This record gives sequence, structure tokens and C-alpha cells, in this order.
Amino acid sequence: MIRLSFGGFLIAVVVACSGCGSQPAATDSVAGPQADSDVVKPGSRGTIGYTTMSLTNPFFKVIGDAMTEEASQHGYEVLVVSGDDDVSKQANQIDDFIVKGVKAIVITPCDPRSIGAAIRRANEKGIPVFTNDTGYDGEDGDVVCHVATDNFQGGRLAGEAMAKLLKDTGGNIMIVQKSDAQSCQLRVAGFQEVIDAHNAAHADAKIEVVTTQEGKGAREAGYEVTKDAIVAHPDLVALFAINDPSALGARAALEEAGKQDQVTIIGFDGELAGKQAIRDGKILCDPIQFPDQMGRTTVQQIVAFFDGEDVPSEILIEPKLYYKQDADQDPALQTAN
Repeated sequence: MIRLSFGGFLIAVVVACSGCGSQPAATDSVAGPQADSDVVKPGSRGTIGYTTMSLTNPFFKVIGDAMTEEASQHGYEVLVVSGDDDVSKQANQIDDFIVKGVKAIVITPCDPRSIGAAIRRANEKGIPVFTNDTGYDGEDGDVVCHVATDNFQGGRLAGEAMAKLLKDTGGNIMIVQKSDAQSCQLRVAGFQEVIDAHNAAHADAKIEVVTTQEGKGAREAGYEVTKDAIVAHPDLVALFAINDPSALGARAALEEAGKQDQVTIIGFDGELAGKQAIRDGKILCDPIQFPDQMGRTTVQQIVAFFDGEDVPSEILIEPKLYYKQDADQDPALQTAN
């Protein structure tokens, strides 16, 4: 989805994300070593290898679980492994998938650029590669289809929530970023577009991004950068964190400093802990994603590919803004209690 105000940036992202000039041939047998007996069970149509960014983030576990459940309905198994934010480890996992003779590989890249050589090796063995959540940002390898949240639109939703919050007063805010993830780059770009539009229309209530810090998408890092930021910028009134773990880390830093009532948090994701924090008033709102839908859709595209159907190079799933009133009626939170 290309928006004129960010045309150059988004065109580059869409091209990198699609990576699908030509699809590998769909075959019933994979070139190279035969699949290990402990990977493909009798009666199975084969195994899909999924290496994700990090299973310490519950969001990616939901994707993996949804892929496993959907794949079982089509006769496939899914082998889920965690790259642990280490591109070398993830590349080795892809090589291991190739040796095992998996039917398809799905990647949530730890590093959207550096994973290209491993993707190319899978291409050379005739194994189709798919990505989800974060796309491949390079030209070394080919990706059949990328399935993700419309992260730019999600960032816009976060920006709209921030503009609504500070429409009359403006103020200094912080962004807790994960700049090595393409999905998070898009979130910040969408967020910034809305903030820029607000500032152009409300010169007397400008919202100033006074600092952008690397929260690594992790709770501990979100805590550390927020702890430092509220010392360097004691007048902060709000912050936007690109996912729930970093938002929850930021909240811990604010509580420790006694500034939880001064600085309002807008997060992103809608994982269970984030939803609970919204219900409890610790986070204002999230543009929520649907990782279960992302996982199911990824497998559906793999099945369609092997069935000889046309598969789009990119599928974007619309996010939704989620506030306390949504949390109060959320069956997932009632079940969690």
C-alpha cells in the first residue's frame, strides 16, 4: 500500500517485502537431501519449517501455534524454532531446514537484509520461502509471499490516538523504536505522518518527538531507555512504543520514577499482557494485530502455492485500535481471569 507522502520510502519497502519476481516451481519432492524420518511422519504431506525472530515474545508463539493448527488441517506439520534475534543462528536454522528437506520455509527475519543469502540457498534447492510479520529487505533471494499487519496503517492509528490525547495541549513525546525491523520502521513512519499533519494544523499545540530510543522490542530494553529518557527529558508527557514488551518495560520505568501519571503510553500489538495493561489503565491503547490470522493465512498461501494457484506477493491484515472499553469486553481477558 503506497502513500504519496512517503512514496519513496514505501516503494522501497514494498519491493523488498515482496521479493517475488518469480516463484520457485511447486513440486512434491524437494531437491537435495531426503527429509529425515523424525521430521516427516507417516501419512504427512511434509513439514513446513518456521524460524521466527524470538519465541520470548508471545506474539511470535501465537503465530507459530496458529500455523501448526492450520497446517494440520491440510496434512502438513510445522517445525517451529526461535532465531533469538541472531541472524547467524537463523541462517543456520534455514540451512538445517534445507538439509531436512522441508516442503516450505517461513521466516520472520531477525535481520531483514542479512538473511538474503540463506533465502537464496533455499531457492537453489527448490524450496519456496515465505515471510510473515517482518519482510525480507534485499535482493539476494526470492520470497513467494509476505503476510503481515498493515504496519503503516497501524502506526497511523497510534498517531491518531496520540493526536487525540494531546490535541489541545501538545507536548514533548518519546518513541521507543526497533529500527532493524521493517515492520517497526513502518509503524513509526505512519505515526510520524499523523503527528506531522497534526502539527501543521495546530501550531499552538505541537507534538514534538524529542527523542527516539532503541528499545529492541524487549521489555528490559524498553525499561532502560525510558529510565534514561525521563531523566534527560523530565517534561515528557507521552510515549509511543512499537510493541507491548517495550511498552511494558517503559511502564515499569515510569512507575519506578513516580511518573506513571505524567507520561501516557501508547503501545502496539495487543498481546495478552498488553491488553491486560490497557484494561488496568497502564497503557492508554494499542493498535492491535491478529497474529493467529497471520499464521493461518501464511499456511493457506503455502497450500495454495502447492496447489498451483496464484499467490499474491503480499497480504496485509488491517489492525484495530483497542482501548480500555474494548478490554473490558474482551473474552480473552475474561478467560485469563
